[in-house]
Amino acid sequence: MPRKKRDRRLLAPPAIKGLSVYGPKNRSEQVVLFFEEYETIKLLDYENMTQEEAAVCMEVSRPTLTRIYESARNKVAQSMVEGKDLVIRGGNFHFDENWFYCNNCNAKFNRFVETDNNCPVCNLSEIISLNEFYSDAN
Repeated sequence: MPRKKRDRRLLAPPAIKGLSVYGPKNRSEQVVLFFEEYETIKLLDYENMTQEEAAVCMEVSRPTLTRIYESARNKVAQSMVEGKDLVIRGGNFHFDENWFYCNNCNAKFNRFVETDNNCPVCNLSEIISLNEFYSDAN
């Protein structure tokens, strides 16, 4: 029996929930990109980290990071070639810090005094913890 996968560390939640295909698409199917796959693409391709730096950042070995990256690239390519929506969700991960989301103004932030219970942007109390939300969704 294989051992349980260790959670990968994510610095922040994604800014989007996925990508939708423009033009003809296969509406019946979606490609699911796991959070750790999204983070790997972000670190390697967007932030131009080396694989060694990204592996340290995500608290995984370099070969594991390479496998995650390969899977992520294949899923993005499949979405583009087959005309399927790309949805970001699931996987084995934890956030580096506690992140919060305001249901009123859609702001995401990690500096929050829970005794105040108000959003620092709109000052309303429509706050949820993304850490709890994403862990419940898995």
